[in-house]
Amino acid sequence: MANFLLIHGSCHGAWCWRDVLPRLNARGHAARAIDLPSHGHDVTPVEEVTLDLYARAIVEALEGPTIVVGHSMAGFPITAAAELAPEKIARLVYLCAYVPRPGKSLVDLRLEAPRQPLMKAVVKSAGGKSFTIDPAQAPDVFYHDCPAEAVEYAGQRLCPQAILPQATPLALNRAPSVPRSYIICNDDRTIPPEYQRTMTEDWPAEDVFEMYASHSPFFSQPGKLAEILFQIAERP
Repeated sequence: MANFLLIHGSCHGAWCWRDVLPRLNARGHAARAIDLPSHGHDVTPVEEVTLDLYARAIVEALEGPTIVVGHSMAGFPITAAAELAPEKIARLVYLCAYVPRPGKSLVDLRLEAPRQPLMKAVVKSAGGKSFTIDPAQAPDVFYHDCPAEAVEYAGQRLCPQAILPQATPLALNRAPSVPRSYIICNDDRTIPPEYQRTMTEDWPAEDVFEMYASHSPFFSQPGKLAEILFQIAERP
């Protein structure tokens, strides 16, 4: 059986995996989720958060060879963790996530995409070091196909997102040695699905999966997402 570590995206926390974790554990896998620094129950001031701090939090949470799943912006932290400790990671799984390229930041990749659907909902802090999501627009950009209960649950828990980790380029030296898979969400209103395909156009077909889902399949289709993760766990 596999070890899974699930990493949330911008403004979220470990809480977003509430419907996926029990499904993974019920099949005998060991699945956990953590709050990145300044998210969820972590009390790190948002102004102190860096990409390296994210990466080190992930590495510290690894217990034996682990399949590390990163949602959305977490594509960068999980890759940075693989730079620090590739020997501890069995596979990286990018769930509708940004896939780092050498010398590029997440902001750089976002600007490369053909559309910027999330930006209409972004509200920057007065100091310019973090942003939040306009509560009125969060359901449309993140959760448009999710149950009403889940939308309310998430809306009560969204937190500020540090900008510095997303503006930090990432060198890639050790991470490319780690096997990787990608899950495209075809109804995503945050990261355009066509850009998700661009990021994976040269990947082996067997390492790319697709769901007709929003940016939050952990709420809209947790069973389907878990099934794909089961398939990924069986990859060599």
